[in-house]
Amino acid sequence: MKKNLATTYNPKEFEDRIYEMWESKGAFKAVRDENKESFTIVMPPPNITGQLHMGHALDQTLQDVLIRWKRMDGYSALWIPGSDHASIATEVKVVNKLREEGIEKDDIGRDEFLKHAWEWKKEYGGRITKQCRKLGDSCDWERERFTMDEGCSKAVKEMFVKLYEKGYIYKGNRLINWCPECGTSLSEAEVEHSDKNGKYWYFRYPGADGSEGIVVATSRPETMFGDVAIAVHPSDERYKDMIGKNVILPLVNKEIPVIVDIYPDPDKGTGAVKITPAHDPNDFEVGERNNLEVLSCISEDATMNELAGKYEGMDRFECRKAWVKDLDEAGYLVKTEEKVIPIGECYRCHTVIEPMLSDQWFVKMEELAKPAIEATKTGALSHVPERFEKTYLNWLNEIRDWCISRQLWWGHRIPAYYCEECGEIVVSLEEPSVCPKCGCTKLKQDEDVLDTWFSSALWPFSTLGWPDKTEDLDYFFPTDVLVTGYDIIFFWVVRMVVSSYETMGEAPFKDVYVHGLVRDEQGRKMSKSLGNGIDPLEIIDNVGADALRFMLTTGTSPGNDMRFIESKLDSSRNFANKLWNASRFVIMNLQDEEGNFLSMDKSDLKDEDKWILSRVNDSISYVNKALERYDLALAGQKVYDLTWNEYCDWYIEIVKGRLYGEDEKDKAVARYVLVKVLKDILKLLHPFMPFITEEIWSYLPLGELKEDNKDNLLIKESWPKYEENLAYDREVDILDTSMEIIRAVRNIRAEAEAAPSRKLRCVIYSDKNKDIVIAGERYIKQIANITDIIFINSNSDAPEEAMSAVMNGAEIYIPLDDLVDYEAELVRLKKEKGRLEKEVERVVKKLANQGFLAKAPKEVIEEEETKKIKYKDMLVKVDERLAMVSKKVNC
Repeated sequence: MKKNLATTYNPKEFEDRIYEMWESKGAFKAVRDENKESFTIVMPPPNITGQLHMGHALDQTLQDVLIRWKRMDGYSALWIPGSDHASIATEVKVVNKLREEGIEKDDIGRDEFLKHAWEWKKEYGGRITKQCRKLGDSCDWERERFTMDEGCSKAVKEMFVKLYEKGYIYKGNRLINWCPECGTSLSEAEVEHSDKNGKYWYFRYPGADGSEGIVVATSRPETMFGDVAIAVHPSDERYKDMIGKNVILPLVNKEIPVIVDIYPDPDKGTGAVKITPAHDPNDFEVGERNNLEVLSCISEDATMNELAGKYEGMDRFECRKAWVKDLDEAGYLVKTEEKVIPIGECYRCHTVIEPMLSDQWFVKMEELAKPAIEATKTGALSHVPERFEKTYLNWLNEIRDWCISRQLWWGHRIPAYYCEECGEIVVSLEEPSVCPKCGCTKLKQDEDVLDTWFSSALWPFSTLGWPDKTEDLDYFFPTDVLVTGYDIIFFWVVRMVVSSYETMGEAPFKDVYVHGLVRDEQGRKMSKSLGNGIDPLEIIDNVGADALRFMLTTGTSPGNDMRFIESKLDSSRNFANKLWNASRFVIMNLQDEEGNFLSMDKSDLKDEDKWILSRVNDSISYVNKALERYDLALAGQKVYDLTWNEYCDWYIEIVKGRLYGEDEKDKAVARYVLVKVLKDILKLLHPFMPFITEEIWSYLPLGELKEDNKDNLLIKESWPKYEENLAYDREVDILDTSMEIIRAVRNIRAEAEAAPSRKLRCVIYSDKNKDIVIAGERYIKQIANITDIIFINSNSDAPEEAMSAVMNGAEIYIPLDDLVDYEAELVRLKKEKGRLEKEVERVVKKLANQGFLAKAPKEVIEEEETKKIKYKDMLVKVDERLAMVSKKVNC
């Protein structure tokens, strides 16, 4: 056994050392063991472009708590780490780096560019995984994966070819979301939608027959050059005489027809809608239903094309200003309305996306989505909290075909090849040498790469070896829980479930544990523009990883955002310091008697020993239940309360006298309980605060070593279990009652401004549990600094001149001769009366609430009835005391 912990808690002295020790001893390695159940988590792979931010810190800490708990609980626990190639973000980084060197991407070609991209990945790609280690992530790093490694790339090809052969993947000329800045298509999930202040312009389209025509509202007048029709609803009586006629596109002087379609809403705007199939997804569908021409007037760089006439080459928004001005001057602008307009932006660069007609690759999603929908109905997939199931289902029920091609070079190149002779498309795992249709040997591979989320969708099984039938895949799949923020349910969760059912025939995980965002103290989202981001690595450097982890886990609840509050971080740091100092005290009082800590005769245990053992036992049960339902905050808070309030503030204070006494046998019992309880606390706390608990553990007596833990590592220890024989109900009552009395005495001291060192007498009346109070007499005397305790048989025997406290089952009186301040007692009693009156009012109102009575369980209602009786009884007693003290004050 080592001598003792350092005098001062300084996490910098041991956190890195401990992590290196864990890795070197293979503490994170998961082994296939047929005698154990598996428990698997796949880490949402951070982008190789990223640095650890507070969102990562929360997400990964929650996963680490679960994996450490299950590892200790006897499972073969695997946490698979990895990183994502992040097509768009990485390509932007590499392009910018090359530009700084005076090199343009197109000048060096694809192959040379990819060499630079791989070099960039080699230099920067491992940065975030190194940062994860600082946080304490106990991943199996030997199984670390990358979405473009050989195995994952093989899986991506296999999936693409399989879906293509089954008719789910197709190439089509359809309307897609286009980012002019990134120069690539985006899936619907990659578009961030928000409402912004904008305008609706109302323009008159004159009738071709010289009539007034139709007024149409639009928020995008620059797309009018691509108008091919005006649509009205068949039930709209206002336009029945216009249907089938033509109107003139203002200033362009082009005739377009007035058609009927179910899309226009007669109650919105003028009820008439301009149809521009090339620049609006709804208009595109109207165009398909009515066989309309598709005309694009905006280029891929967001400038106007030749269809815009004199505005050709202008930026789309500059064109908007000039075009509206010209239409206004020509008399076509009827009115303008200020409106809140829904805007879609690229999730990467936040450029306003442009709906664009383009040849792209798509996945037909409607049929593939059905098993994923059914999974929630059968219970094969659960969301925590349950409300996110609705979000998940809404997305699946309204799912559109997924555009999976991206106009980039970095990523998984689409395994489709075009015959240069006959144009035949060949989709194959291997590059074909000859065209199967015409025999030509000249074939060219598709230039596009796949959407990053296509490879991420395979993550739960590709990381375990799919498409090969590996032993890991057989043992560790399906995984158990996916921990993720609510912001990527659409991006990732839905697609993983869809892909898993298609390949594996089952859900990729049993539970989806959804957490919120980490916001600043004011509740704002952390962002570069606001300058309110907090670097977790700086926090770790200042207060240690354990304090950050504990603050994050106890500050969040499933599905809800949390605020990063500095005082809560300080509280977590103070907690670590409290644990450190308490452990130092325990170790300081130990002797070199390793064997004495293996067992103890229960008959030697005193009431306080049984109380703390029972408290730990109850906490074990509570923590297990909280963790099972993913309520990590409540689990962590319970261990905090056990450690600080019950072990440090009460038990250690009580046993100090025994440790300094002459009875060697009793001292050994006290040391045994101190160590046993501390060990159980360290085990319960380890998933939350792994570094400090492992460091303290190394200083404690060895005890009995497990066969698979000869190194005596806490991370490999067995998770504590609830034991029926450690439920000491009577001793718990004794200590809890004593503590309540001690707190009451302390409160009386504080209100009377009597120093803690001042000796007091205490008079106690208890009509219900006198034997329990008497059994705790020595604790009351020792901790509350009481010289004498006088038990009375009736409250009429209580001293008239005394400050008092009323609790359930007992009344406490401290003679005023010992405290002497009648006026303070009068104020205190009035406060107490006010408090009790509020409690009575609250419980009476609650019991009068028919909604509560209809919904609440019977035992909850009974508990409230008991409270009402208790508070009313206490109020009567306080009134009696108040009358007596008032009389004294007025004498």
